Amino acid sequence: MKNLGQLALSASCALVVGAGVSMAVTGCTTKQVVGGAAVGGAAYEYSNKRAMDALKEDYEEGKITREEYDRRKKEIEKRSIVY
Repeated sequence: MKNLGQLALSASCALVVGAGVSMAVTGCTTKQVVGGAAVGGAAYEYSNKRAMDALKEDYEEGKITREEYDRRKKEIEKRSIVY
């Protein structure tokens, strides 16, 4: 199974390829596509925030060990530009 960093890289590549196809098919300008990509990036960061919040909650409730918390936190940080 791919780790979260590999999945994030795959998603980024798909976004770039999708943007190029979108521009070619619809005739959108780079500015329009980049604006859409920014929205997609914001949604991705929101997903990372939700994952971090759930992780903190699991740790605080004693559902996971400190080691598991640290490992999962590093995975979230690797795929995020905010954390």
